[in-house]
Amino acid sequence: MQQSLPLSLTAFAACVMVIAMAGVKITGIVDQLADRTRAGEALAGAVLLGATTSLSGSVLSVTAAWRGNADLALSNALGGIAVQTAFLAIADLVYRRANLEHAAASAANLMQGALLVTLLSIILLGAYAPPVTVFGIHPATFVLLAVYGYGLRLIQQVRDTPLWHPSLTRETREDVPEQAAGPMTTAALWGWFVGLALLLGVSGWALEHAASSLARQTGLQQTTVGLLLTATSTSLPELVTSVAAVRRGALTLAVGGIIGGNAFDTLFTAASDIAYRQGSIYQAMDATLLLWVALSLVMTGALLMGLVRREERGPAGIGFESVAVLMLYATGLALVLGGG
Repeated sequence: MQQSLPLSLTAFAACVMVIAMAGVKITGIVDQLADRTRAGEALAGAVLLGATTSLSGSVLSVTAAWRGNADLALSNALGGIAVQTAFLAIADLVYRRANLEHAAASAANLMQGALLVTLLSIILLGAYAPPVTVFGIHPATFVLLAVYGYGLRLIQQVRDTPLWHPSLTRETREDVPEQAAGPMTTAALWGWFVGLALLLGVSGWALEHAASSLARQTGLQQTTVGLLLTATSTSLPELVTSVAAVRRGALTLAVGGIIGGNAFDTLFTAASDIAYRQGSIYQAMDATLLLWVALSLVMTGALLMGLVRREERGPAGIGFESVAVLMLYATGLALVLGGG
C-alpha cells in the first residue's frame, strides 16, 4: 500500500528524530564501555560506536538490496561515508581549544584511516571486475569481510604496542581510561547498548520504506535519494555522537567513531551484495556512485594528512584539512545535483 506524501514525510521525520536521540545516549554508554573493557576509544569507536550508529543505514541498505533496489542500497551505503567525514569537520568546529586533527592524533586512528582507504579501493575494484559470483556473491564481498576483520586486529595491535607516537603537546588528548567510569554496572551498560542498537536498527528499516515512498512520489532518482536524503539521515547518529564525544573530551572516540563507522559502512556493500539476488551488486554501480566513492577516498586522504600534519590551530578555528573536507563534500553535492 502506497503512503501519501505527508505521511511519508512524517514517518521520515520521526525516524530521523529517533535516530538522533538514540545517538546521543549511546555515546556516553560506549565511552564508559571503552574504559571498562580497556579496549580503548579508537577501537570502541570503530566497533561499538561506529557499527551501532551505522546499524540503521545497514538495515536500510540490506532491505533495499533484498527488494532488488540496488541503486538505493548502494547510494545509501556509499553516500554515508562522505557525509560522515564532513561531520567530523563540524565536530572540529565544536572543539574550540585546538584543531581536532591535532588533539586526537593517534596511531590507531591513522590505521583506521588506512583501512578505510583500502576497503573503498576494493569496492572500486569490484565495480570494474568481471561479474563472477559464487552462490550469487561477488568475490569482492569475501575480500571486504576478510580485510575488515584483519584491519581490526591491526588496529588493536597498534594501540597495544605502537611503534609510532604523535608528539605530545599541551593540546594533545591521550586515550587514557578513566578510573570512575560511571555509576552503572557493566551488565547494565551492555543492556543499554543492545537496546539502543536494536532501536537504531528498527529505525533504519522504517526509514527505508519512507525513503522509497518519497522517491516514488517526488520523482527523484533512487541514487539521488540515497546519496542526499537517506545517507544524511541515517548518518545523523555519527554527527550527534561525534559532537557529544568532543564535548565529553573523548576526542579519540569522536574521530575513531567517524572513521571506524565509515570502515563499517563499506560492509553495507558486502551485506547488500549477499542480499541482492539479481547477480553482483557491484555491477549495478553507476557513474554517480563511482564518483562518490572517489570523492570519499579524497576526503579520507585529506583527513589522514590532517592527522599526520597536526596543525594546532587554523586561522578559521579549524584545520585546513577540515576546510578542504567541507569544500570537497560541497563539490560532490553540486556534481550530483547538477547531474540530475
